[in-house]
Amino acid sequence: MEHGASGFVVKDSSPEHLVETVRRVHAGLRVVDPALAAESLASGTGPLTAWERDALREARCGGTVSEIAKALHLSNGTVRNHLSAAIGKTGAATRAEAALIAEEYGRL
Repeated sequence: MEHGASGFVVKDSSPEHLVETVRRVHAGLRVVDPALAAESLASGTGPLTAWERDALREARCGGTVSEIAKALHLSNGTVRNHLSAAIGKTGAATRAEAALIAEEYGRL
């Protein structure tokens, strides 16, 4: 991802999952297959960028996007992008769940 990839899926992904991944990447999101993200988190390399980890740290306290943006000295849109990327990379449904997953694997 640090070299420009916007998404990763496993080669045996269903056609439906692949189509959904392409749609999400086309919409500007970063997508990592949940199995790959979990493996990456567990192996120690971690798919999250420093900014994504910072945003999740702030989010786990229940702060709003505006509060997180103020704390990190970023725009609201940038914070939303970082949170969305972190949610996609961890396979979570919400930013709170993404923070829990990252914390569980020692990445926060």
